[in-house]
Amino acid sequence: MYEIVSIDTPTLGDRSYLVHDGSTALVVDPQRDIDRVLELAQQRGVRITHVFETHIHNDYVTGGFALAQVTGAAYHVNSDDPVAFERVGVTDGDVVDVSPSLRLRVIATPGHTFTHLSYALEAGGEVVAAFTGGSLLFGSTGRPDLLGPGNAVSLARHQHASARRLAGELPEAAGVFPTHGFGSFCSAAQTEGTESTIGAEKYRNPALLVSEDDYVDAVFAGLGPWPAYYAHMGPANSAGPAAPDLSPASPADAAELRRRIAAGEWVVDLRNRTAFSSGHLAGSLNFGLDGSFATYLGWMIPWGTPVTLVGETAAQVAEAQRELVRIGIDRPAAAASGSPQDWSGGEALGTHRRAGFADLAGLTGREHIVVLDVRRRLEWEEGHLAGALHIPLHDLLARLDDVPAGEVWVHCRSGYRASIAASVLARAGRAVVSVDDDFANAVNAGLDLVRAQGVAA
Repeated sequence: MYEIVSIDTPTLGDRSYLVHDGSTALVVDPQRDIDRVLELAQQRGVRITHVFETHIHNDYVTGGFALAQVTGAAYHVNSDDPVAFERVGVTDGDVVDVSPSLRLRVIATPGHTFTHLSYALEAGGEVVAAFTGGSLLFGSTGRPDLLGPGNAVSLARHQHASARRLAGELPEAAGVFPTHGFGSFCSAAQTEGTESTIGAEKYRNPALLVSEDDYVDAVFAGLGPWPAYYAHMGPANSAGPAAPDLSPASPADAAELRRRIAAGEWVVDLRNRTAFSSGHLAGSLNFGLDGSFATYLGWMIPWGTPVTLVGETAAQVAEAQRELVRIGIDRPAAAASGSPQDWSGGEALGTHRRAGFADLAGLTGREHIVVLDVRRRLEWEEGHLAGALHIPLHDLLARLDDVPAGEVWVHCRSGYRASIAASVLARAGRAVVSVDDDFANAVNAGLDLVRAQGVAA
């Protein structure tokens, strides 16, 4: 008997796994907030004896070192990874007996990184699953360019070979359990589905269907930028990060919030974009918890800038704090809960207008406004509004001076990123309108759509 339990972190697009036989458990690629893993093990009545990393992660701070410290588990990391802590080094072909009924075989699968490992799970003498990390994903693979352009082509060729090795060595019925691919920017392409097998991947995964050269060409054609905070994850993970401190941050009153904003610190409003536009602390930034909060905040913030969190409830602030420790922002400088009136101390609230694409289409004298598209490059190339200015959201802080004078109508694909951009622009003193609408409605509204090649759509 065995059970594989997925521990999902949808805001980062990742999964960790707890595997047990009813008494003994192993964990693969745990996230930083290890209390979730410990609670799950307690619920199942099992003891964690082994922790495995598929690679030194680029998109989150690992909880592996801390989990091993807390539980006394053996911590398995590739022998070739230059880490600053004691671990059980493993390499290709090693077999780790976790319990009389569970064992893992180590398979070298370079591609996402040079030292990437996958693990084949044997239960009752049969290979039943593979934990593939950033190697073989659901209909895709992990991206090969995170170690820089000088290594990207070599890693892409390794990735193709690694996917084929897994498909060739493992039985078709074996389940595929990747760490990335559920919205993570570590994925080379969008993935689909919630489960898969080696056999299913043979019929749909490009790495298993096309030649090495065609695979490499396709991968690089579809890659966009990755979040800037990734640069800090590898060093943190190689150092052996401790368990996070999730205790409440120091409370901030209205005077302190104003002082922090005046000092150039980030006061982050966690409410949704509708609530934020209706009234917010002037100078605060809107990264709502209803979207990819940590990804975009970590992407945009000058690293090391103090962050103060404001939300409607203490629970909302606590959720944001948990999200941030996963990317290495360990402690908020301060926090406040309640309403914008509480945070402003009687001063006038900031507001901005929300609109749809139909409102934009109905404007007369549009030469006096700026239409700003903050989607990523690949989205822009697929189709954009005629006459729009393109500045991807992650570049906006550095390119504020590139936005011409006039009222700025800012849009993205659905409204979440537009609200972030609107708050950034408003903090810089610009008059803004946030287009809170699905980009698919732009054509129906009568707006002209242009593709990157200049062909009207």
